[in-house]
Amino acid sequence: MKAFRRLCISVITVFLLLTAVLNIFLMGMKDRNEGSYRVEAKRLADEIAETGNYDREKYPHITGVFTGDDGELYISDEHYLIIRAGDTLYRVEYTVGNGQYSIAAINCIFGVLFLLMIALLYYIRGHIIVPFGRLNDVPQELARGNLAVPIPEEKSRFFGKFTWGVNLLRESIEDSRKKEIAMQRDKKLLLLSLSHDIKTPLSAIKLNAKALAKGLYKDEEKRCAAAESINTRADEIECFVSEITKAASEDFMSFEVTQGEVFLSAIITRIDARYAPQLAMSGTEFAIQKYDDCILSCDPDRLAECMQNLIENAIKYGDGKRIEINFDKMDGCELITVSNTGCTLETKELPQIFESFHRGNNADRVQGNGLGLFICKRLMSLMGGEVYADIRDKCFYITLVVKMA
Repeated sequence: MKAFRRLCISVITVFLLLTAVLNIFLMGMKDRNEGSYRVEAKRLADEIAETGNYDREKYPHITGVFTGDDGELYISDEHYLIIRAGDTLYRVEYTVGNGQYSIAAINCIFGVLFLLMIALLYYIRGHIIVPFGRLNDVPQELARGNLAVPIPEEKSRFFGKFTWGVNLLRESIEDSRKKEIAMQRDKKLLLLSLSHDIKTPLSAIKLNAKALAKGLYKDEEKRCAAAESINTRADEIECFVSEITKAASEDFMSFEVTQGEVFLSAIITRIDARYAPQLAMSGTEFAIQKYDDCILSCDPDRLAECMQNLIENAIKYGDGKRIEINFDKMDGCELITVSNTGCTLETKELPQIFESFHRGNNADRVQGNGLGLFICKRLMSLMGGEVYADIRDKCFYITLVVKMA
């Protein structure tokens, strides 16, 4: 608010200074214009003295020339001055310029502009600066985890949608926190339950192993039964471990998909608007090949998220020379392929790139968490699609298979 107040003072000061300078300039111009009739009167006197006659059309500011023979020399309702040409006195009538009225008109215009400027600054203060000031602390509070921070409702067309979006963000963060707490609780209960279940077969394995080690089973049939029991209990433990691994690798993130329909062009337009300026600034060639527009059966936001993940990976792991999007159709599906040059990933790693937290040998100097392609895989699966990758001629190709409506 203080910065805006200083800005207003500066703008008003500059406006008033410019007005004063313009007035000074106009006053000078007025004085110069109104002194022109004196120059013309001098020239007129010289012409009469030399030729005994004059041409009034050469003197635009002079409206009449009179002598004493035309009446009273010093009596006139017009502006005049007396000149001498030879031995004769002349009354020279002249017009006075309307510079004073012009200056007054210009000042009136500047006054109206000044009032409009003040009104505009007041409007900006009331409808933009003040509402924005009320929202200044909201992002910091949300970052600190204070989800109960009050967000003032704004009906202003400038901030109404913004505050609505911030409220949605807060609700989304709150929902995510609740889901995370519930997930952690479920995981803890699962681990406790599995730990308890593992104890039973583990105890049986230890008892049978000790019995076999001490030679308590003299009969070959009993020894085989004990060994089989150990194997069975080991299988049970292996199942429990698989459940723990599955819970750890898949349940740490929840995915929600709202299936709908969207034109392919709408998705590509979003991607182009998002990345074309950024890649142009970095010198990366960004090519979107021609495609036949069609209606896709998917969650538009989730599909756009998948494409963003692919392009972000192309930016991070490519050589920055070229990123390209190609299109094809196959079996009622639209194939959207994102490719980038400069791939250093080994072909043998392709089967693992869609696993959670997996990072290839080309990710040493690139920040990331190894979840981008994992998220794409899950989302495409939930939307009834697929994603696969390939490496050809040191270029990385990754394709989204999206069903057409």
